[in-house]
Amino acid sequence: MSSIDPARLSAYIASRICHDLVSPVSSVTNALDLLDEPGDHEMKTQAEALLREGAEKAAARIQFLRYAFGSIGLNSGAADIHEARKITEAFVKSHKPSIDWDIQADHLSFSHVRLMMNLVIMATESLPRGGVVNVRIRSEAGGMTITLTAKGNRARLKEEVSAAVAGTDPAEGWRAENIQPLFARMICDGLDGELTAKQSEDQVIFMATGVRAEG
Repeated sequence: MSSIDPARLSAYIASRICHDLVSPVSSVTNALDLLDEPGDHEMKTQAEALLREGAEKAAARIQFLRYAFGSIGLNSGAADIHEARKITEAFVKSHKPSIDWDIQADHLSFSHVRLMMNLVIMATESLPRGGVVNVRIRSEAGGMTITLTAKGNRARLKEEVSAAVAGTDPAEGWRAENIQPLFARMICDGLDGELTAKQSEDQVIFMATGVRAEG
């Protein structure tokens, strides 16, 4: 398993979070600039729409990232799966894909949901032209299985993501841009699970198997 200095890990995760928020926050800033400029009613209407869209995307991503990377995912006890689904759906909506659910599990802890959310990030980024992310969760005799299937045109499993999932260092080393798959692997390891990733035509599958039932 790859190892990384905790200070670097926290710095890269913080940079990754900032990167995810740049686009919607920039939209808000641009919209405010347009509203400050003299213009016709149509331009003001467009600026207001841009402002609303940017604010909604920023709020959705902040809620999701607080759960996926922050202390919410460390809470003990059972998670509210309906709330987790709502937060995840809003996050995915702020990107290109859509999301489908197929959950059959007696218990989902906050750690289970945090792992699922990190796999959602990986699945979403595997679909540069949009598509569908399917979340399938099953409680089985050997432990919980969490499967994320990303289907879409030109779905792609990046080499550095594959390396991180396998527990090896990327050829160019860890950076803010590639640290998240390693973080997902660390969460999975902490739950005694095994994380794998594979690609077929227009499809990428991330699977965590043998995940401890009590996370």
